[in-house]
Amino acid sequence: MNTTLRSSLKSSVAGREASGRRQARLPAPVSRVGPCRPVATLAAPPPASSHAAAPAATASKLELSELTAVSPLDGRYGRLSAPLRNIFSEYGLIRFRILVECRWLQQLSRIPAVTEVPPFSAAANAVLDKLCTPEGCTPEIALRVKAIEKTTNHDVKAVEYVLKEQFRAHPELAAVLEFTHFACTSEDINNLSHALMLKEAVQGHVLPTMDKLISELGRLSRDFADVPMLSRTHGQTASPTTMGKEMAVFAYRLKRQRDQLAAVPYLGKMAGAVGNYNAHMSAYPEVDWQAVAEEFVPSLGLEFNPYVTQIEPHDYIAELYSAIIRFNNILIDFDRDVWGYISLGYFKQRTIAGEVGSSTMPHKVNPIDFENSEGNLGLANALMDHLINKLPISRWQRDLTDSTVLRNLGVGIGHALLAYAASLKGISKLQIDTARLAADLDNSWEVLAEPIQTVMRRYGVPEPYEKLKAFTRGQRVTQESMMTFVDGIDGLPQPAKEQLKKLTPANYIGNAAQQATSLPHHL
Repeated sequence: MNTTLRSSLKSSVAGREASGRRQARLPAPVSRVGPCRPVATLAAPPPASSHAAAPAATASKLELSELTAVSPLDGRYGRLSAPLRNIFSEYGLIRFRILVECRWLQQLSRIPAVTEVPPFSAAANAVLDKLCTPEGCTPEIALRVKAIEKTTNHDVKAVEYVLKEQFRAHPELAAVLEFTHFACTSEDINNLSHALMLKEAVQGHVLPTMDKLISELGRLSRDFADVPMLSRTHGQTASPTTMGKEMAVFAYRLKRQRDQLAAVPYLGKMAGAVGNYNAHMSAYPEVDWQAVAEEFVPSLGLEFNPYVTQIEPHDYIAELYSAIIRFNNILIDFDRDVWGYISLGYFKQRTIAGEVGSSTMPHKVNPIDFENSEGNLGLANALMDHLINKLPISRWQRDLTDSTVLRNLGVGIGHALLAYAASLKGISKLQIDTARLAADLDNSWEVLAEPIQTVMRRYGVPEPYEKLKAFTRGQRVTQESMMTFVDGIDGLPQPAKEQLKKLTPANYIGNAAQQATSLPHHL
């Protein structure tokens, strides 16, 4: 959030559907935005006894800032999550609501049968168009909405009243004031606003960051395509691979989920109180209001949902978060693998001057970026999983259990973006230790038991698996002992023996290098 927002916008209570609620008189317009009052109250613990001194008044109230924020997204990690503030904050929600209201009024002006709202002039459209931008929907306008909401106790109605205040200064718009929010239920405005918020966040921030991760893994795959590495299945030594091929596996997996996220449609509705255009048709029965909605919703860059109740059912939000969770789970898998490779010494980490790895052990260079990523991915998934399970469920034509939940649309995404940034930072510090990888391979000649027994099968040598099992299992196997074993295989042709004796753990990598280098053809 910019400086003005951070210092001005107050925390707000969730807006509530005000069905049947009597309209209250509005407060007088404000002419300027004053300084923000303290908005965070930290409760002090009760005194140990009645004789304990009361805490100082100044200690119980703190001004909201990155230092005092309850959520680390706005506190410790505020710098990293700042790009989302313009989207998912209270200001962001108000901004998108104003956009939808203004675009709906413009839509009404284009319907010939709605003669009471004649086509707007270029000047009137310019006023509405500006209000649809962050530059036109200023923090001061958002503060005015919050001031009116104190009286209305209804956040969407407060937006309507603020727009009417804005329109009164323009004759064309002043003449059609009562067509602001015409035939709309609050959820007509909210569902479209939420869809626009999610679309801007995913397309503007989530997908580009995912693409950076996939690109970086592609680079690692290319750089380490020929670097042999001992595999470990069940934590035990296994047939060798290359570090580049293992990076390619993650890049390909992540790209699939990224593409599925990009394919999720953002659905919207503009169908009135229960999804039947009841109010619309009572006023203008001659208008095909569903056709109007089918034109209006896509004009916002969203996909029209033809079957809704009071709410758009939120199924697409569950689909969207599900794709992000799958991406995140794969990234957790990557984080843990790289953490393990660092522990094995396969990767060193580039040190940063002044950085401390331990308060007591000076030698430590911890894999903190991958640990930070893993932790934030877990938080993101937990939050989004709740939205996945809750949002598609609403009693009858609607209940309000989604209202407060929807105010957390950006929290899981925020933690996911923190995780992506941490993984990217960790990747940038990785330095491969080829000598350590080579030493590990040279100490694991037992992995050649697989190709040897396989070649023995080809030439009909009896019980090849059993013979290699007896030779290698639980035994210390060296290059010398393995070559001696090969020389002593009865029934194996000499050329086959010579071919097997050329194998080493470092060159027994199958087509791993080719898989790594061909990754771009599959992304």
